[in-house]
Amino acid sequence: MVPEGWAHKSLYECLIGSSLRNKGNKLSHDDLRSVNKSLGMVNMKDQVKGETVDRCKIVKKDWFAYNPMRLNVGSICRWKVEDDCLVSPDYVVFYCNEELLLTEYFDQFRRSHKWNDFMVRAGNGSVRVRIYLKDLTPLKLVLPPLSEQKKIARILSTWDRAIEVTEKLLNNSQQQKKALMQQLLTGKKRLPGFSREFKRFHFSDLLKIDAESLGKKTPNDFEFDYISLSDVMAGRISSKLDRHKYENSPSRARRVLTEGDLLFATVRPNLQGFAKVSVAHADCIASTGFSVLTPKKNMCGDYVYHYLFSAHITGQINALVVGTNYPAINSSDVAGLSIYCPEYEEQKRIADILNNCDSIISSLQNKLNSLRQEKKALMQQLLTGKRRVMVGEDELPQKEAARA
Repeated sequence: MVPEGWAHKSLYECLIGSSLRNKGNKLSHDDLRSVNKSLGMVNMKDQVKGETVDRCKIVKKDWFAYNPMRLNVGSICRWKVEDDCLVSPDYVVFYCNEELLLTEYFDQFRRSHKWNDFMVRAGNGSVRVRIYLKDLTPLKLVLPPLSEQKKIARILSTWDRAIEVTEKLLNNSQQQKKALMQQLLTGKKRLPGFSREFKRFHFSDLLKIDAESLGKKTPNDFEFDYISLSDVMAGRISSKLDRHKYENSPSRARRVLTEGDLLFATVRPNLQGFAKVSVAHADCIASTGFSVLTPKKNMCGDYVYHYLFSAHITGQINALVVGTNYPAINSSDVAGLSIYCPEYEEQKRIADILNNCDSIISSLQNKLNSLRQEKKALMQQLLTGKRRVMVGEDELPQKEAARA
């Protein structure tokens, strides 16, 4: 059912293709861009030195560009800069027919589920297929009046700005933590009241490695939640774990965990599959693809946890896995890793500071996830007409106001 005031329009008639070329070399290699799904328009000047740019297509402000081989996986971008840029002559460049479809509205619509459905239909379900503007001819949009398009785009852009601000805050917090780690975990910056030198230890000096594992005497009906390698990623343990009985459990499900232990992925350790075991996961069983590190007396577990992500540990891991076809290390390698430590009280103070950083980062990440979910739900409502917006006379676009 079409919402009142909305009308069916061919997507093809709403978009105007452009083949404007860089004849006369008005623009240079410095202006050449490619479209990246995650990063938008990416500078390509360092990758195409020596090639001519006179056949490249020009992209003007508020025009769109895409690689026809990657449109159905979301690689499309709007150019928002005043100065023109260039894209490959193989790209498709277009702009909106604003008599029918506002640029800001389409920029939101192209991120919706409906657009993804369009791309599947245009590409006949294939992954690698060229999609040009003419291929969009059969696709029909149900469009609101221009005034409502403008209001919807304005509402959704508010969420975009909130998401952008939160992303920047999150990135800044992550960079701040990284800088603090570099200072505090190396002793370059000392906390007030502490002056004793950092001492070098091996993990085996400070930590128990794989202290307890399930054995043959484990009852067959013993049930547990299983933490596999795929359940741990950069400090996080999945909240959705598979549950097993011992008799039917994976052969790797053997590492016994207690609160305060640290999980250290020995398979592809360069991916930093490390995490703290909280009370929520204290009764779980982990894969033998992890080494379980249990802090000994006068060793702060949180200090070690943060140290696992330091450049010092990363360098040691890289040295161990270099040249191997299957990047993995064993428990003896883990035991031999070295760490620099201050006295116990300073360890705790440093860990508290970095834990606070993690709390801020986690809060911002949760906020970002919520904003993205809120916008996703709002798009589903507004772009389908299930939820209507009120439009005042002062919000009418000039062309529509003139008609009125």
